[in-house]
Amino acid sequence: MSKRKVSVEDKIYAVNLYLDGKESQQRIAHMFDVSLASVQQWIRNYESMGSNAFTLKGNKKYSKELKQQAVLDYLAGYGSQDDICKKYGIRSKGKLQTWIKKYNGHEELKSSGTGGNIIMTKGRKTTFEERVEIVQYCIAHDHNYTQTAELYQVSYQQARNYIVKYEAGGVRAEMEASFLKKLEEIERRRD
Repeated sequence: MSKRKVSVEDKIYAVNLYLDGKESQQRIAHMFDVSLASVQQWIRNYESMGSNAFTLKGNKKYSKELKQQAVLDYLAGYGSQDDICKKYGIRSKGKLQTWIKKYNGHEELKSSGTGGNIIMTKGRKTTFEERVEIVQYCIAHDHNYTQTAELYQVSYQQARNYIVKYEAGGVRAEMEASFLKKLEEIERRRD
């Protein structure tokens, strides 16, 4: 099956063909040269979010609380995966399946993305003391790299890297790495 780009208007038309009982999901998939799963996702998203479901750009962001509630509702038998996706406005059944797998694997479900906020993408130089403060704040706030990056005006990647380095070797490893870097810089200046 080819991966064909279908216009917003065609998706709405296809969904209405199905909802009006004029065509089957299988027939619509064949008409638009897409998979049956794609047609089912169009229908689910349309029923959940209306025609806006097809005009949203980019990835939708989901809070930690929404993810947990959706998973718990599904596991408690309050509906099928399709039902839960409709109820919570989850655009992809695969996303819900991933959350369920993480939950069942005892992994933490975290808020996704920035919630539409633009975060600093260009880093800045930080002192060792700032990095320690950033690490402490981020850990105390459930590893929320986005919030940490915004508060300390560093890039998301910097905030994350500080935590990864800290968790791998602690403050001492960070101090040693910082010291060695400065030592190398001094030696380069001598040459």
